[in-house]
Amino acid sequence: EIEAKYNKKMQVLRDELDLRRKTEIHEVEERKNSQISELMRNHEKAFSDIKNYYNDITLKNLALITLLKEQMEEMKKRETKLEKEKADALLQNKQLKESLQHTQEQVFELQKKLAHYDMDKEALKHAKGHLKVSQKELKDLQWEHEVLEQRFSKVQAERDELYQKFTKAINEVQQKTGFENLLLERKLKGLLGVLEKKEVELSEAFAASNLDPGALSLVSNKLEDVLSSKNATIKDLQLQLARVCKAHNDMLQTFQAKLTDFGIPLDNLGFKPLASPVLGQ
Repeated sequence: EIEAKYNKKMQVLRDELDLRRKTEIHEVEERKNSQISELMRNHEKAFSDIKNYYNDITLKNLALITLLKEQMEEMKKRETKLEKEKADALLQNKQLKESLQHTQEQVFELQKKLAHYDMDKEALKHAKGHLKVSQKELKDLQWEHEVLEQRFSKVQAERDELYQKFTKAINEVQQKTGFENLLLERKLKGLLGVLEKKEVELSEAFAASNLDPGALSLVSNKLEDVLSSKNATIKDLQLQLARVCKAHNDMLQTFQAKLTDFGIPLDNLGFKPLASPVLGQ
C-alpha cells in the first residue's frame, strides 16, 4: 500500500513534472522561436546595413577612382608643365649663375672701393664745402648772367640797328663805287681810243707831208711830250681806279669782320657783296 501510495504519488509527481517540463519546453521553444525571429530580423537588418555600407563604399570607391584618374591626368599635365618649368629654371639658373659671378665681381670691386671709403668721405666733405662755394659762385654767376642778358638784349638791339645801317651803307657804297668804276673805265677806254686815233692821224700826216728832218724831229719831240703826258694821265687814272677798288674791298672786309664780331652769318645779308678786282688782275 505504501509502495502503491508512493507509486501513485510518484506518478502524479511525474505527470506534474512532465506537464511542467512540456510547459517549460513550450516556453523555451517559444523563446527560441522568438529569439530566432529576432536574430533573423537583426541579421537581415545587419545584412541590409552591410549591403548598403558596401554599396556606398563601392560608389565612393568608383567616384574616388574617377577622381584619382582626373587627378592623375592633372598630375601628368602638371608634370609636363613642371618639366618645362624645370628646363626654364635650369636656363634661368645658368643665367643667374653668370649674373651671380658678375655680381661677385662687382662686390669685389665694391669691396675694393669700400677700402677707400674714408678717403672718399673726407673728399666728400671737401666737395660739400666746395659745393657751397660753387653754389654761391653760381648765384653770383646767375646774377651776372641776368645782367649780361639785359646787356645782350641791348647789344642785340644795337647790333640790329647797326646791321641795318651797314646794309644801307654797303648798298650806297656799292652803288657809288660801281658808278665811279664805270666812269673811270669808260674814261680810260675813251682816252685809249683817242690816243689810237691820234697816232693814226699822226702817221697819216707824216706820210702825207714832206717835212724836212729838222721839222720832223721837232714834231716828233712834241708828239712824244704829248704821248708822255697822256700816258701819265692814263697811269694816274689807273692808280685812282686801283685805289677806289682797294678802298671798296677794304670796306667789304671791315664790314664782314664786324658781322662776324656780332655773330651775324654772311648768308643773312640776302645778297652777295661784289668785290672789285684790282686793275691788272
